[in-house]
Amino acid sequence: MTEDTIERTFIAFKPDAVQRGIMGEIMHRFERAGLRVAALKMVQATDNILEEHYSEHVDKDFYEGLASFMKEGPIVAGVLEGVNAVENVRKLVGETEPRSAMPGTIRGDFTHMSYEHADEKGVAVKNVIHASGNPEEAEEEVGIWFDEDEIHDYERVDEYHIA
Repeated sequence: MTEDTIERTFIAFKPDAVQRGIMGEIMHRFERAGLRVAALKMVQATDNILEEHYSEHVDKDFYEGLASFMKEGPIVAGVLEGVNAVENVRKLVGETEPRSAMPGTIRGDFTHMSYEHADEKGVAVKNVIHASGNPEEAEEEVGIWFDEDEIHDYERVDEYHIA
């Protein structure tokens, strides 16, 4: 995709989404919004990839719990493309803290945990999905999780109406 407003963004269905069997409904929301799935794969996160992905958090108190949670089961990593994809995916996903996520967003509909509750329980906040926060982060995260030959370009039949 070459237009300036057409972007790639990274998403990851976290182990709680995989284990709960809600990935299809979440992916349906992205596709219904006109985003194109350019790459998708199930992987078991390793310490090395998590340290690279969460490099700004490695020295923070919550990192060990986050890394442990991300290794509880497989994750499904993906690349979505579309008009202002980073911003639009973030809107669909909702606030990082599930308690603050509005109804109608992915986190607002599928999660409810607060930071306070997670801290009391000594667990990571389970919020079903990761989505890149800005275009630079998206580019970096796509590069961490995918080789360029794993990303596919094709036309959706509805692109005339949505792009």
